[in-house]
Amino acid sequence: MSEKEESFLLQPIESLHVECMLQLEVNNREFFQTFTPLRHSDFYTLEGQRERLNMIKRMRELRQQYTFGIFAKDTGDLIGDASLFKIEREPVHSCMLGYCLDQDYNGRGYMSIIVKRMVSFAFGELKLHRIEAGAMPHNKGSIRVLEKAGFHKEGIAVKSVRINGKWEDHQMMAIINNDV
Repeated sequence: MSEKEESFLLQPIESLHVECMLQLEVNNREFFQTFTPLRHSDFYTLEGQRERLNMIKRMRELRQQYTFGIFAKDTGDLIGDASLFKIEREPVHSCMLGYCLDQDYNGRGYMSIIVKRMVSFAFGELKLHRIEAGAMPHNKGSIRVLEKAGFHKEGIAVKSVRINGKWEDHQMMAIINNDV
């Protein structure tokens, strides 16, 4: 395992992480806002994060979403998360991948490792055939992370996601599990 791979832990996010989730979101509110839908002010409260974590737990129990926290080994801080969501079984066996990382940890190569681990989990544990991900075309860092993990570009989904109150195009990317 490389030094980078030993710098963080990837583990299922649980209700006990509510304060960590709130801290991550509050600390990165402005940074994340450029890549996410507008959030209601309740999202930035303990109760809002409790509701979010309860939904994550319900979706995991239904096997429709798996969300993992990214924790810095040296401090134990939650520095991001990665999710497999919109999981569909027969006949497509596919899901979407989403992720975020604290702005102070961006550009260190962590997310490239994390995305590869998420692909391994989706293909190995969940036996999925296809993972899709989207990134705004100007988000070159995210596109590069996906390419390094083996995703290929499939096209532009025009005005497909409402980000920060505005409909944004997304570069759609996918990776296929040829073993399923």
